Amino acid sequence: MNVLFICMGNICRSPLAEALLKKKFSENNITGEVSSAGFESFFINEPPDSRAREVAEKHGLNLAGRARIFLKSDFDRFDKIFVMDTQNYRDVLDLARSEQDKRKIDYMLNVLEPGRNKTMPDPFRSGLKDMDSVYFLLDKATDSIVDMAKVNYTV
Repeated sequence: MNVLFICMGNICRSPLAEALLKKKFSENNITGEVSSAGFESFFINEPPDSRAREVAEKHGLNLAGRARIFLKSDFDRFDKIFVMDTQNYRDVLDLARSEQDKRKIDYMLNVLEPGRNKTMPDPFRSGLKDMDSVYFLLDKATDSIVDMAKVNYTV
C-alpha cells in the first residue's frame, strides 16, 4: 500500500505522519511506499519544522526528509492520499485527472471518524504542546491505516 500525506507546507503534520507510518509499516512487515508533500512553494527543500523534529525525536522517529510540492504524478505512485485539512483537500482535488484519482483522496481524520471530514489542527503557528497533540492524533490515525493495510498488503 503506497500512502502519501499532504499538509500545507510539508514541514509539520505530513512529515510526522510519514515517519510514523514508515515505522509502523516496517514493524508490521507491510510493503509500500510512504511519503509526504505540500502545496506551499516557500518551504521546498526545507527540513521539517524544529518543533516537529523535537516531538519526533522524543518518540523515536527520524524526520530526515525535505519538503516537496505535490505533483499530479503522485496520483500514479500512491494508492491513498491523506490530506490534513479542507484547503489541502481542495488543492489535491483540483489536480485530480479522473474519478480514480479522486477516490484516492481522503481526510486523514476520516480513518478515525469516517465521513466526518474533520481537519487535523495545524501546529505551525502555535507551540510545542500543540505539536504533541497533533502527534498523538497522527499516531492513532496511522494505527488505523496499518490495520487497513494489513488486510491486503502484508508480506
